[in-house]
Amino acid sequence: MAGNTTTGRAALASEVWRHVFDFFMHTRPRRDAVLRDLGLTPNDARALSGLDVARGRSMRQLAEGWDCDASNVTWMVGRLEKRGLARRQTDPEDRRARSVVLTARGARVRRQLEEGMHAPPAELSHLGMDELEHLRGVFERLAAEAAKTAEATSRGGR
Repeated sequence: MAGNTTTGRAALASEVWRHVFDFFMHTRPRRDAVLRDLGLTPNDARALSGLDVARGRSMRQLAEGWDCDASNVTWMVGRLEKRGLARRQTDPEDRRARSVVLTARGARVRRQLEEGMHAPPAELSHLGMDELEHLRGVFERLAAEAAKTAEATSRGGR
């Protein structure tokens, strides 16, 4: 009986994920419009979200956080610098090292990006309060589980 429960749970999880993924893909044009309006690529958006105005990050830290090689980071930071969204500076703790920070303009664009991406798709307005509250609880739990997994992975507990 336990095997059937596990199999049933896996099949249901697969079906639920398919619906979530399909919904996410169906609403992609709205997210693409946000990027287009801000003149950003998906990689630019990812890079902006990983930077801060005050706390600089080394190119190595960015490569690890963005899961790419150093040449990719150099190219992505260069794109942001050309647009005045980020700048490289000497690391105050290690004068030999350079870190990357957002400029004031970069912080403003990142705020606009977050506002645009976090605006709910119109389809959610068709759900009732109970359904929305249920979804909120489910996704809060999923986010917490994903954070635990990411933390364990970063500690080497894959």
